Amino acid sequence: MPYLQLDVNDHYPVETKKRLVKKLCETYSSMMAMDIRRISIAIRELGEGGIWRMIDGEPTPTAVLMCDVRRGRSAEQRMAVAKALCDDCIEILGLHKERLNVEFTQHAGDEMYHPALGGWSPEWSGDTA
Repeated sequence: MPYLQLDVNDHYPVETKKRLVKKLCETYSSMMAMDIRRISIAIRELGEGGIWRMIDGEPTPTAVLMCDVRRGRSAEQRMAVAKALCDDCIEILGLHKERLNVEFTQHAGDEMYHPALGGWSPEWSGDTA
């Protein structure tokens, strides 16, 4: 935990994706006091016409960042990290701010298992566990 899934309408070189993953992990771990080793990221390149939203009455290609995160974070903290993650996606992939949205799903610690890190994720208490 967390698991970030970015759905996009394009294809990117592996080096660009690695740069984005590194930046998203750094941003998330620093802002959410999270052990960076617990973060997993999927970049789902759906290709042209793969994801849409209605903008000004027209179907428009868009992007969505789904964030499965630990529960207990304030709305203000989630808003701040959402803005920062959007900035990372805009900077590295050139996504359009008005065509990118972020959605959060919150989970308890016993809903995410990490065998390499000792099992269940600890409940969030502000530490970096």
